[in-house]
Amino acid sequence: MYLKARGDRAALLSENQKAFRISNAFIKMETYYTGGSHITTPASTDTDFDGYPRFQGFDHLQSYFTTVAFSPNGHFNGFISLNFLAHVPKNPIDEIFYENRGREQVVRAEEGLYTITDAERVKVYRAEFNWDDDWFNLTGFYRTGHYHWGYEGDFFGLYPEANYGPNIDIYNGEAPLGVEFAGKQALEGLKIAYGPELWWGANPAILLKYRKQFGRFTTTAMYQEDLSSQSLATSSFAIPLPPTKKATLHLAFPVGKAGIELGGIWSGENRLEETFQILDKDAGSYRVLQDEIRPADMFGGKFKVTYSQGRFNWYAQGAMMGLVADGRVNSALTYTGWRLKDSGRGNQTNILTGLTYLMGNWQIAPNFLWQKPLVDPIPSDAPAPATPRNVLDDPFAVIDNRETTAGEILLTYDPTPATWMYNWDSDMREDAKLAASIGFVYRHHPTTRDASIGILGDGRTLFAFDGAPPARDLWEVYARIVSKARTDLGLIANLYTGNGEPKGNDPREIFRMGADVRFIVKDIKLITMVKFNDWGPYDYHQDFNLTYPLQLSVDISKSLGKQGWLYDSKPRFGLKLGWRSLNEYSPRYEPGPGTDENGSEWEIRTYFHMNINMK
Repeated sequence: MYLKARGDRAALLSENQKAFRISNAFIKMETYYTGGSHITTPASTDTDFDGYPRFQGFDHLQSYFTTVAFSPNGHFNGFISLNFLAHVPKNPIDEIFYENRGREQVVRAEEGLYTITDAERVKVYRAEFNWDDDWFNLTGFYRTGHYHWGYEGDFFGLYPEANYGPNIDIYNGEAPLGVEFAGKQALEGLKIAYGPELWWGANPAILLKYRKQFGRFTTTAMYQEDLSSQSLATSSFAIPLPPTKKATLHLAFPVGKAGIELGGIWSGENRLEETFQILDKDAGSYRVLQDEIRPADMFGGKFKVTYSQGRFNWYAQGAMMGLVADGRVNSALTYTGWRLKDSGRGNQTNILTGLTYLMGNWQIAPNFLWQKPLVDPIPSDAPAPATPRNVLDDPFAVIDNRETTAGEILLTYDPTPATWMYNWDSDMREDAKLAASIGFVYRHHPTTRDASIGILGDGRTLFAFDGAPPARDLWEVYARIVSKARTDLGLIANLYTGNGEPKGNDPREIFRMGADVRFIVKDIKLITMVKFNDWGPYDYHQDFNLTYPLQLSVDISKSLGKQGWLYDSKPRFGLKLGWRSLNEYSPRYEPGPGTDENGSEWEIRTYFHMNINMK
């Protein structure tokens, strides 16, 4: 009996080891040595300064990750990854990063202010599970990302893609967090997404989609209901909006070599009967009028026609969207990597059209956009009681749906179309000796915008700017070059130049340019970046129009094996040098007495990253 029990226990332990195992361990050890001139960052720690960077000098980071994978049977599997913090630095010049949650925090207690020195030392970094049943497939995700439904009938972009790359760590975001259900057999065509934050800035919500084929007609119905308000905002690019309901209907069918898509949307019930201002200009003077949202303002319609014949592709689409009939950008690509897209926002009429023509390995692709809001924005200089609208206090606002006439042309050279340049993972998959694209976009904006939303320095409090930049035209030239001479020798470069304006209300126009280059030879990777008169790395830099005259970065590393283009999965160590010049438009700039000499800040970083995958 003892021998049998011992054998059963050994078998049980063996099964448990297969069901639950440590699949990965990651060690992150870094040092930071910083300095600068004409800068508000204190020269040492011997001050009462409570901002970041806290001081100039030396500091270090130790951050450890471990991943536990589980697979109790062949139909269910997943993982959970934990992060453990040791020391968290206070001096990096890029002050926002994933581990900064472990910095000391000052809280108010009954006896006064109390400093917490060990905040959030352990945290779930990522988690995911998948349950593959005969009747459904259920996937749960936390900070691991999910794809959009744009190719599955989500014509109005209700369910956007949520793969945020390094931004998810930079801003310490929680999204995406939720589950996806995909039906099988009699439930085929049914999809459900449910969760507290399905994409960045989303309210707790449930989305249902049902797709069905009737002969040559494909129909898709979608419904979204926000269940409550999102309590926190982590970035001004993802501002939580008041809870609402949305429903869409999509019909797609072929006609010869053409494809026809028709769709309708109902949205914004929560805004019904809310009032809004209209500015009426008559004979050089303004009148401030007031109107309210009516049921007709909740509806919108959209069409799209595509046509392909040999080397030629063409599309045209248009929409008329009621004042609060808000969708989102449809992330599905049409033929190529164009940047002009329908914003999906309500309060607009738009028309887009573009074509591609293939000449050997070359593709030329012009594209055009015209859009105009049904109700114009309110400029910041409008007479009282008029004030620029914003999406938190008003039923709608004119932001990316501002009046626009725009054109772009995209030229692509791709001798290996099997590894398409515009795939999301093209950096990794592209295998051409040389592939390149260059694009030019010009946007004519004859009017200003309404007010955008920003986040105060505490990282939590939302506010509306009191206006927007004036009417101006914007343009940009951009290029991407990929060269993979061998599997272990290659180069990827991204270049851009153009003018720009902030998200906030600063009227200053900037003219910027920059480039980043990644070069790999066997186990060595070199990453360089240069930017002239451009914003810094965080969203608040563009919100408040904070720029640096010059930004430089060089990162060189050696890996235990071949380096990766997107993900670095092998142990490596490296050295990263960063330098910025500062002027009156830069954060942390402090001119000396009687001088307007530019300042600077710099950082020397060493790092050792060890990633261990366990079979």
